[in-house]
Formats: sequence, structure tokens, C-alpha cells
Amino acid sequence: MTLSTQVKQTTTVKQKIMSSALTGVLMTTLGVAAPMVALTQTAQAAPATNLVASQRLNKLLSNTKSMTANFTQTTKGASNGTFKGKMSVQRPNNFRWETTSPSEQLIVANGSSLWIFDKDLEQATKQSVDNQVGNTPALLLSGDPSKIDKNFKVTQPYSTKNYYVLYPKSTSASFKSLSMSFNGGKPVMMVLNDTLGQTTSINFNNIKINPKINSSQFKFTPPKGVDVINQ
Repeated sequence: MTLSTQVKQTTTVKQKIMSSALTGVLMTTLGVAAPMVALTQTAQAAPATNLVASQRLNKLLSNTKSMTANFTQTTKGASNGTFKGKMSVQRPNNFRWETTSPSEQLIVANGSSLWIFDKDLEQATKQSVDNQVGNTPALLLSGDPSKIDKNFKVTQPYSTKNYYVLYPKSTSASFKSLSMSFNGGKPVMMVLNDTLGQTTSINFNNIKINPKINSSQFKFTPPKGVDVINQ
């Protein structure tokens, strides 16, 4: 590693810590805090049963074969920061998560491999995608909705509202729980608490459901001169 690369890595380490939640949203470190929509409900609102909640969430997600949106992600806790960017997902198991501000980072997965490219560090990491993805929040947006009940306990705190809280059944999961809010059948908000005590809120806008997405969006070739790490 050159001296210039070492300096660049040192100056951007804080950004890397704050943006680490980005990877977690897709692969490993999602948790939950209740979205604001839930705070407006009355104490008398009855929750749905776990079975009904699971069936309703499954139906909502099954109707989304593909999706594109802009996002704003805010993390509070040990690492504070706000990131903006754009995302796209397409079943089965294809997703692209691109942070554009204040730093640039790209995550691309196509079901067999996952790439994380950090432009500031001039570094790309390649990981294999195995069955562990079934225990992660990536399943919700890009995986098989029918497997949600197998991997999560699904709750709907207010039976008349499309707001769901999920708890992983796996004891090895690195997140506590995950919540999703829908409006007009579209996922508009995800809020999380990870195992480090951080809270991350992700708001989606300019949402398009079931658009045609070029398959090239889910492929990645490292630029020349970039350090590639295989994991």
C-alpha cells in the first residue's frame, strides 16, 4: 500500500465507520426503532396476530418484483451521519445501493457475489453470497418473500396500519429487529437498531415499483488501479 493510500485511508476512516451501516442495511446489521408513523396511533389500536402480520407483509413484498428509489439514511449513536443516494432491487437477489453524498460508496449483489466499492479508499471488496443472506434484511427487498416467516417473527403493532416490526429467529443475527412502513403499497421507511446500540433511519422517495431495470445495474467490474480484496 502506498503512502498516499495510507493517508487517504486515515482521513476517511470516520466516513467509513459512519457508512458501515449502509452495508448492514443490505446484508448484516439492521435493527429497529419504531417509525414515526407508529407514534401517531392510539393506545387502543389492536395488533394483528403474527400469522396475519406475516401474510400481509408477504403480500406487500410479493407485489414488488423490482423497485428503484432515492434514499436518505441517518445514523445516530456511536457513529453519527447522514448519507444520500439511490438504490434499485430486482427479485431474485439482485440489488444495487449507491451512496452519492457526502462520500461515494457502491454495493452491488446479483445472488452469487457481492461487491463493496469505496471510491475514496480506491478499494473494492468481493464476498460470496451464501445462505446466510436468508437471515438478513436483504431478503425483504430482494429475496423470496415466502421465506420471511421462516427467518423472522413478524409483528404488526397496529392492525389497520401497514407498519411491521420483524425480529430475527436466528440467535447469530447481528441485528435486533427491523421495521418497515408502507404507503400506497410502497415501502417508504425502514428504521433500525443494530447490536451496537445505533439507530438508523432510511427514508425512500421518488419510488418506482416494478420498473424495467437493465441487468448491467447488478454487475460490477473494479476500475483499473483499485485494490481488490476477496473474502
